[in-house]
Amino acid sequence: MRDDQYIAPATPAGRFYDPFEDDGPAPDFQAEPSVEASQPDYPDVHDDYQDDAHDDHQDRAPRVETRSRRPREPRQAEVFTVFAPCPQGLEEALTAEMQALGYEDAQAGRAGCSFTADWSGVQRANLYSRLATRILVQVAHAEISHEDDILDLARDTPWERWFGAEQTLRVDTSAIKSPVQSLQYCNLRAKDGICDRLRELEGERPSIDTVRPDARVHLFLTGHTATLYLDTSGESLFKRGWRLDKGEAPLRENLAAGMLALAGWDPAAPLLDPFCGSGTILIEAAWIALGVPPGISRPFGFERLRDHDAFRWRDLKDDARSRILPQLDAPLVGYDLDPQAIEFAQNNAERAWLTADSIRFEIGDAREITAPADHGWIVTNPPYGERMQTEQDADLWRDWATCLKRNFAGWQLHVITSDMTLPNQMRLKPKRRVPLHNGALDCRLFGFELVAAGYRDA
Repeated sequence: MRDDQYIAPATPAGRFYDPFEDDGPAPDFQAEPSVEASQPDYPDVHDDYQDDAHDDHQDRAPRVETRSRRPREPRQAEVFTVFAPCPQGLEEALTAEMQALGYEDAQAGRAGCSFTADWSGVQRANLYSRLATRILVQVAHAEISHEDDILDLARDTPWERWFGAEQTLRVDTSAIKSPVQSLQYCNLRAKDGICDRLRELEGERPSIDTVRPDARVHLFLTGHTATLYLDTSGESLFKRGWRLDKGEAPLRENLAAGMLALAGWDPAAPLLDPFCGSGTILIEAAWIALGVPPGISRPFGFERLRDHDAFRWRDLKDDARSRILPQLDAPLVGYDLDPQAIEFAQNNAERAWLTADSIRFEIGDAREITAPADHGWIVTNPPYGERMQTEQDADLWRDWATCLKRNFAGWQLHVITSDMTLPNQMRLKPKRRVPLHNGALDCRLFGFELVAAGYRDA
């Protein structure tokens, strides 16, 4: 079988077999012990030969020593410390996702989670994580007392392993509780250290490209420490590659997937979004239910780094494609009052390779809809903040709540909003309220159980 025809078979626990994983350096050779020395250890092997050797020992010429191959030892893959940032509020959900993907040591941190992985694991995290914003590989860490220490740290890091003068570069800097005076100066120090090292080693320095660089480096400062990360994702992971029509106030894809995770949505159960906009929540849900990896149709930063193994990467994606299910088990339904929003949603679904019967997008008023099944989930991002100012009907929440109480008993309702008075306006008591950030907006994901008994029209 040619290498370009190989499709990696599956192994348990969500891991994937890498056909090159056990390749290592050429095995060493060692001298084989003499026959006399080996006979006591193997008394029943080659009995006839051993008897002859014993009988003719005095007459035979000295044995020529032979060399045999030692069993090949698997090459130990280099393991990296990885940090995956995410929207604030999704840290625990992201950690659970990473553990389910096989990163057993994943731990939640501030606005993300950390774990360890080899390079193949770094690629898998990019391909499969629905909640992460980036996959950052830690390449250097040190205590610093002055901004110029960042220059030394960057100069001492072996960037030539991953990129050189032939690639373009971008450096970003962020900080938490750091005493540095200027992040811009720190960013410049890191960039200069990287470029100085590559110029010393290779005679040229990489060009800077802040729009579409080949290599991205992130400098993170906290207290008196500096950490340098190699960004393996490139563009943010929430950019799946299917959304071109955004509509008004779009929800980022990884936040939509996080809302579904926090809501506890069962991919085999019906899902409805009565304020669907450009369809982000429902398209994310369809990919979850079908098992479509979120990164299957987009490029990644690691593909532009040195020594990228395109064959290995293609094998991983081919294996992922082989696991995608052919159809959904339950209805996904979206409504919106805006005909253009419904058009955008349908276009986005088509670019996500979803057929027209995968998600039912319809022009409709959330205050008048009916349930497509006797139970299921409603997960939605209704208008609020600036969007709410354009809403003419001040009775929206009361009328919508009346519809829910009348038609959706037995359903779970989860709503993200920056309006903390929403439950009171709907006259519903939330069972859960999870702090989330939708961009710069401080929001809550309110969770309600819609029960049949005890409701009266609002």
